[in-house]
Amino acid sequence: RKNGKRKELKSDHPKDVKRKEKSKMQLKRNIGYFDGVSFIIGSIVGAGIFVSPTGVLKHSLLNVGVALTIWTASGLVSLMGSLCYAELGTALPFSGGEYSHIKRGLGSLPAFMFIWTSMFTKPASNAARALLFAEYATQPFYGVCPAPQVLKKCLALAALWSLGILNGCSVRMAAWVQTVFTVLKMMALSVIAIGGLVLLLGGRKEHLARFEDAFSSEIPNASQIAEAFFQGLYAYGGWWSLNYMAEEMKNPSRNIPLTVMTAVPAVIVFYLLVNVSYLTVLTPKEIVSSVAVAVTWADRVIPSVAWIIPLSVAVSIFGALNSSMFALGRLSYAGSQSGHLPILISMLNVHSCTPAPAMIFSTAIASIFIIPSDLIMLTNYFGFSAWLMIGLTCASLIVLRYREPNLHRPYKVFLPVPFMMVAMSFFLVLAPMVWSPKLHYVYAFLFMLGSLIVYLPFIYFKLHFAFVDKITCYLQLLLEVSPADGSADSKYE
Repeated sequence: RKNGKRKELKSDHPKDVKRKEKSKMQLKRNIGYFDGVSFIIGSIVGAGIFVSPTGVLKHSLLNVGVALTIWTASGLVSLMGSLCYAELGTALPFSGGEYSHIKRGLGSLPAFMFIWTSMFTKPASNAARALLFAEYATQPFYGVCPAPQVLKKCLALAALWSLGILNGCSVRMAAWVQTVFTVLKMMALSVIAIGGLVLLLGGRKEHLARFEDAFSSEIPNASQIAEAFFQGLYAYGGWWSLNYMAEEMKNPSRNIPLTVMTAVPAVIVFYLLVNVSYLTVLTPKEIVSSVAVAVTWADRVIPSVAWIIPLSVAVSIFGALNSSMFALGRLSYAGSQSGHLPILISMLNVHSCTPAPAMIFSTAIASIFIIPSDLIMLTNYFGFSAWLMIGLTCASLIVLRYREPNLHRPYKVFLPVPFMMVAMSFFLVLAPMVWSPKLHYVYAFLFMLGSLIVYLPFIYFKLHFAFVDKITCYLQLLLEVSPADGSADSKYE
């Protein structure tokens, strides 16, 4: 009895418990605070701020004061949304981002509609990023001549699969790559911001002219301000990315809110400084007419090293592509765990405990979109769906506050904020359809409703084919993957 008791106590030793946890087949908490900051900043800051921050200024009727106000307001709306997501991420720290929260708050069907739409729009967005990266990476070698389409598509595929394999093999390496590329792009933005501030503080009249009477130009009407607001919010897109990796965050209760409150305000400050820098060097008309504002700025301020800007754009796009591919892999993984995608996709590599099948699946879909460019253009009409899902996610937060008041919430956002986000989201969904109705929006809605054709037989009635199990077994052996430990249903129910 004594020996038996001693043996039982030994098995409960903290070191033994830790060893058992490490040996479990599950996602590991490898992402720290700085990694999280890098992922958010890397997701938000892409090519837009370097290439064409003209939309806000154009729809503001070249009114500098209005444009800077809209950049600030768009950042604050993004911050409010990210704080709502921070509450959901700390209370429900699971992979899948909005998908996991919508499923818990609103049920299985809205969550399936989200993943159905996302499996079309997000890979297409990644394909567009990869093609844009290839455009800027090949530009220095061809000068004013356009690079061959075949070369750009091959380079885009190489970028997609390099990052897909990297994310499928090692979370630590993916986080390290993200940190490096985020630092590089922020250094490039710092060059632009500091260069503009130095010129502005120099006090020359031509540099101060645009800011002395910032609101003196024509004031845009309500619809023009709304259009400018759309452009600003688009530039901040990606603030929601952290919740896709909540299951892999170290100490999520502390790190998720802290990461959000660091990264989003930092981007707001940088965006404002960069826009001020552009306006210091260039007139509003020059900014609106420029194909790539940062390149024009560099030609004026640092002509001897102006080549650094196209390189910085390529670096920025590559970092944004890495973070978006990471997030898409986790969305596929979460959808498979709850039975909305084939079970193989939720399996983990037995050596690295990474969702390798999910990364292969999402990268393969993105690769298909590389071939025909028209499909990528079609996804522009699904832009409203992103804000529809943000609205549903914030509505889930409100529902969970009342339905599950005892749910442990390490961080709680001020309750009026999610109500404001829901109202804002549905305004951003409906406004484009009212102001510029197009038949493509009907097609997009029909595509979303088409999810019922798949949901009813395969999810609701659980129709299953035996041959799928044989394929799954074969691929499981080929890829050396195993189901994750623990019940996925307990996360969402």
